[in-house]
Amino acid sequence: MKSLKNGTSTLQVEVSNISPFGFWLLMDDTEYFLPFKSFPWFKQARISDIVAVERLSETHLYWSKLDIDLTLDMIQSPEKYPLVSA
Repeated sequence: MKSLKNGTSTLQVEVSNISPFGFWLLMDDTEYFLPFKSFPWFKQARISDIVAVERLSETHLYWSKLDIDLTLDMIQSPEKYPLVSA
């Protein structure tokens, strides 16, 4: 018996706005703000790279063009993850 081909993902994420101070992610009807001060890797990124976000699981986001992995906990509580590289 052969398995069927995987379907399309139903895990949705969208960048809803970008400002000089950060950007907003919309996930499951909740919007999260990612300030560049807490997430400096995105500050110099191209808009096309920021909006190219993939939701790998319920709590895991990945920006392949920037090679950035973030969990929902990192977004909600960046103070718990003080290691920052610019």
